Amino acid sequence: MLYVGVDFGGTKIEAAALSYDGEFLSRQREPNPGNYEDAVRLVCDLIARVEAEARIKDPNLVHRIGTIGVGAPGSVSPRTGVMRNANSTWLNGKTFREDLETALQRPVRLANDANCLALSEAIDGAAKGMKSVFAIIVGTGCGGGLVVDGHLVEGANGVTGEWGHIPLPWPKSEEYPGPTCWCGQKSCLETWVSGSGFARDFKQVTGRPLRGEQIIEAMRAGDAEAEAAFDRLVDRLGRGMAVAVNMIDPDAFVFGGGLSNVPELYERLPGKIKPYVFSDAWEAALLPAKWGDSSGVRGAAQLWQQGR
Repeated sequence: MLYVGVDFGGTKIEAAALSYDGEFLSRQREPNPGNYEDAVRLVCDLIARVEAEARIKDPNLVHRIGTIGVGAPGSVSPRTGVMRNANSTWLNGKTFREDLETALQRPVRLANDANCLALSEAIDGAAKGMKSVFAIIVGTGCGGGLVVDGHLVEGANGVTGEWGHIPLPWPKSEEYPGPTCWCGQKSCLETWVSGSGFARDFKQVTGRPLRGEQIIEAMRAGDAEAEAAFDRLVDRLGRGMAVAVNMIDPDAFVFGGGLSNVPELYERLPGKIKPYVFSDAWEAALLPAKWGDSSGVRGAAQLWQQGR
């Protein structure tokens, strides 16, 4: 069997062909063109390229047509069938899955990108063998996905795991009412704990326009303002995660996105989560994604192993 996955990111689109046992046979990545028609064409082109390369590597696949899974920001509305809630807002209102199926002339399965991360890491990644896994993407935006007993949970309305768009829990006086999110609400968690939210908060407090990775570097160099900003970030992330604990109490949290590569996050988070958990005791595994930035494309390919 040949499984093809597509990770449709805001800045890049990646396609990969995987064997049945999860081995990468081919990978191709290109910048996201940033408009709908060109993006659909690019997805189709990348799929054709990875399938061709996979067949060259494995002659047994010469006559195989790969299954197609796509991980994308936002989700498909079960009511209208169109895309919604994508921070690449030009996707919203489009019949993305159907348009890909028409262009490719075969079925496509599509899920939220954080759901694909959760699926990949629960099946054969950092949280393999765990009963319930909540995946968190903390990058340009902030998303979540839930897998229970190895199966993706999308919910009656397809919004399970949209953790980035709950309001910042237990806000402090200086955090209220909070910044306006692109979704139209105020103080969404994404505006605080994403990479862009981290940079916004640092600039607002210090006047210094640094990117998230620069703030981390400054913190490690002993910069007191950067240290304070990172502590605020971890505290806010911990409060958000405590809500997920109080709702679903997962065995593991798995992290993706740029901030998932910061070891200090895992050292400090437990102490920020525990005070807000409605229990006399709490523990769970806090894990960086085993497959790193490959988790999304792997999870997209694995949608066809779900019986969805």
